[in-house]
Amino acid sequence: MRAELELCETYRIPHSHFLGGDGRWSELDRAKALAWQARQRSLCPDCRTREAEWQDDRHAYVTDTVRCPGCELIAQERDRVPEGRAGYGIKVTLLPRRTYEHLHRGDDT
Repeated sequence: MRAELELCETYRIPHSHFLGGDGRWSELDRAKALAWQARQRSLCPDCRTREAEWQDDRHAYVTDTVRCPGCELIAQERDRVPEGRAGYGIKVTLLPRRTYEHLHRGDDT
């Protein structure tokens, strides 16, 4: 249900429409959307857990370490961004190699 409501939020459609309905917002759709919004607001913006999940079990979650090659590459490129005004507004993103090569054909930078 969480995955369904997340998708409905993304596409801004009622849950009944996702399930094959006519697209009109029913009372149940509105109740689900408000409950989903309340749940989302109760999540910590950093770790995405809820306070209630920790109240009964202070060990409800454990940490895990993973290495993402994409994030590693972004972090390495960020080290090359100049500090101060010269680096203002610079965003480091990932592009598929073919897309990058298409965008930078003939570009010497």
